Amino acid sequence: MLFKKARPLAAAVMVAMVLPLAACATAGKKTRADTQYVARDVNTLYRLARERLEQRDYAAAAAVFDEVERQHPYSIWARRAQLMSAFSYYAARDYTKSIDSARRFLSIHPGNKDAPYAYYLIALSYYEQIEDVTRDQTTTRQALDSLGELVRRYPSTRYASDARLKVDLVRDHLAGKEMEVGRFYQRRGQWLAAASRFRMVIDDYQTTSHAPEALMRLTETYLALGVPEEARKAAAVLGANYPNSKWYERAYALMQRHGSSPAPATAAAPAPAA
Repeated sequence: MLFKKARPLAAAVMVAMVLPLAACATAGKKTRADTQYVARDVNTLYRLARERLEQRDYAAAAAVFDEVERQHPYSIWARRAQLMSAFSYYAARDYTKSIDSARRFLSIHPGNKDAPYAYYLIALSYYEQIEDVTRDQTTTRQALDSLGELVRRYPSTRYASDARLKVDLVRDHLAGKEMEVGRFYQRRGQWLAAASRFRMVIDDYQTTSHAPEALMRLTETYLALGVPEEARKAAAVLGANYPNSKWYERAYALMQRHGSSPAPATAAAPAPAA
């Protein structure tokens, strides 16, 4: 994982959801969590699941919360058990099951007051699986889509506030992947393919930390392709937006060596045409 875990907010919310139920559970001797079908009353099951959660035995807690729903689907606790199961699987790092549980909750209770939290768990479960930029980024895009959906549906919630921060990190990560591929093509002298990747960063991820380097690499690539005017435009955009960056220094020096200078850059300019 490249990013710090987002567990504190998710866990804090879930603790708040668990505590009001404690008084409703029947007291009794701690029982072994046997998830084979053994008929038990809902309070006994819920108490057992809650105990496993408090002991941080998250996988066992998830299994018993599933039993609450399975054995007592029409009880008042079945709905809460679904969400508790999703959280427990998330805490156990079983992200696929967490996503499945949260989606099942949303399919049955789409308008429930806890729906934002279910969407948040789905987004976090994808987010926690983001891989290094050298790996396939399918999960990263799923994380971005899920975070975006949460923000669109529930923009005023605290979950959306956290999601907005993570969207920026995910976009930066995806831009880093495009840069990694673009540099690979550049090293192999595949200039058109490299230019396409660097252009994608400028067009789709222009607010990320990778935009200055993308403009400098695009300057290099256009010079290699024999289109110095396009290189000059790229360098000018770089100078307009990032005049004090090391990438503009490199682009400026490169253009000087090729007998040209970037156009005067006094204001932010649009990206050059491909």
